[in-house]
Amino acid sequence: MSTGTLLAIIIPVLVVIALVAVATSLFVRRRRLRERFGPEYERTVEGAEGRMAGERELRARERRHDSLEIKPLQSSIRERYSRQWTGVQQEFVDRPEDAVHDADRLVTSLMHERGYPTENFEQRLKDLSVAHGRTLEHYRAAHEVETLSTQHRATTEQLRGAMVHYRALFEDLLSDGGQARHAKA
Repeated sequence: MSTGTLLAIIIPVLVVIALVAVATSLFVRRRRLRERFGPEYERTVEGAEGRMAGERELRARERRHDSLEIKPLQSSIRERYSRQWTGVQQEFVDRPEDAVHDADRLVTSLMHERGYPTENFEQRLKDLSVAHGRTLEHYRAAHEVETLSTQHRATTEQLRGAMVHYRALFEDLLSDGGQARHAKA
C-alpha cells in the first residue's frame, strides 16, 4: 500500500475517533450537570440562549460555589435551628404572615451559617442551585408567597404552602446529607 492510500485510511479513522471522543465527553458532562442540578438544569437551559449557554452558566455557578466556604453544622447549632423552626411552625397558628416572614429569615440565617452569601435573592438561588437544586423550586415558591404576604395579599392557604416549601429547603440545608464542601486552597 502506498503512503497516500494509508493516509487516506488513517486520517478519516482518526477524525471519527476524535469526534466520538468529543461527543462522549459532551454527553458525560451534560449528564453530570443534569444529575447535579436536577430540575434547575432544565430551567437554566430554557432561560438561556441555547443549551451551551445554559450549561456554561451552570459551570460558572459550580466554580463560584467551589470558591465559597460551605461548612457543615455542628450538632448543637443544628439542634438550635431545629428548635427555632419548631417555634416558627407553632407561630403559624396565631400569626401566619409573621410565621412566613420568620421562616424566610430563619432559612436565610441558616444559609449564612452554612457559608452562603445572602445579600441578593437571585444570587442566593444560583449559589444554592449547585448543591440544593432539587429543593430550589420550593424556595422560589415560598419567596413568592412571602413577597405577597408583605403586601397582605397572600391567602392563608398560600401562607401554609409557603411554610411547607420553606420546610423542604430548611431540612435540605440543615442536613445537607453530610456533604458539605470546602473552598479549595
